[in-house]
Amino acid sequence: MEPEVTVDIIDTPEENESEITPKQHYTGKVLKVGLAGALVDIGTGKPALIHISQLIPPTDEPIKRVEDVLQVGQELEVWVKRIKDERVELTMLKPLDMEWRDIRKGMTVKGKVVRLEKFGAFVEIGAERPGLIHISEMAHGYVRQPSDVVKEGDEIEAQVIDVNRKKRQIKLSIKALLPEPVVEEEPARAFVSDMPKRDKPVRKKKTKSSRGRGEDGGSDVDELLAALGHSEGEGESETAMAVAWREAMERAKARKNDDKSRRKGVSEETEEIFSRTLDNKVKTS
Repeated sequence: MEPEVTVDIIDTPEENESEITPKQHYTGKVLKVGLAGALVDIGTGKPALIHISQLIPPTDEPIKRVEDVLQVGQELEVWVKRIKDERVELTMLKPLDMEWRDIRKGMTVKGKVVRLEKFGAFVEIGAERPGLIHISEMAHGYVRQPSDVVKEGDEIEAQVIDVNRKKRQIKLSIKALLPEPVVEEEPARAFVSDMPKRDKPVRKKKTKSSRGRGEDGGSDVDELLAALGHSEGEGESETAMAVAWREAMERAKARKNDDKSRRKGVSEETEEIFSRTLDNKVKTS
C-alpha cells in the first residue's frame, strides 16, 4: 500500500494571496501527483493546482498520464493562469505578454525581428503571432530591401497601425515613430505681373490703299522680322539676315516712292500740255 502524501500548509499573511495576479511567474515544487493534474507549492502559503492540459510534454506525443511528465519533489517553472474561488490555477505554457484585447491601434510596442522577407519584416512583440512591418513602413524615403533598415535579432520599437483579430494579423510601422523629413522650400516663383514686361510689336491696321502694307509701308518688314524672332521692342540684337531684309525692303520702298513721284510729275506735265492745247483751239476758233 502506497504511503499517503500529506501536504503541510503554512499560514502566511493574507496580503501574499492578494498579490497573486495572472501571468505571474513562479518556480514551484511538485507536492502531489493525481490523475487530472498535480499540486504545486509556489511559495505563497497555499498550494496551487496545475491541470494535465497545461503540462508541456517531453516529446511530441500527447500526455496520457501526469506521471509521465511530473514527479513528486520535482521543480518546474509555472505561470499563474487564473485565480478562481480562491484557488490558484497554474500552467507550464508561458502566457502571452499581449492578448488580442490588449493590442490597440496607435500604441507603441517593443519587439525582436525574427524573420525577414522581400516584402517586410516579422517582429515578435509577445502576441499570439508576430507583427509585420511592410517595407513601405520602414522609413519615409525609398527602401530597396528590408535588410537595409533592420536585421534579424534587432530589438526595435514600432507603432501598431492596424489590428485584425479575425485574420490574426498585426501591422506595424517604424516610419510612424520617425520625425517627418524636412523639405526645403523652393524659392517662390515670381508672378506674371511682377515679371519684366516686354513691348509687343503693334500691328497697324491695313488700308485698301496700302495694299497689304501699313500706313508707313513698314508693316511687312515688322511682320517678317517678327517671324524671324526679332520683333521690334524686344531689345534683342537683329541678325544679319534680318538687317539685310530690312535694308532690301527700305530700298524697294524708296524705289516705289520715286516711281510714284515720277509718275505724278509726268501726269502734271501732261495735264499742262493738254490745257494749253485746249486754250489755243479756243482762241483760233
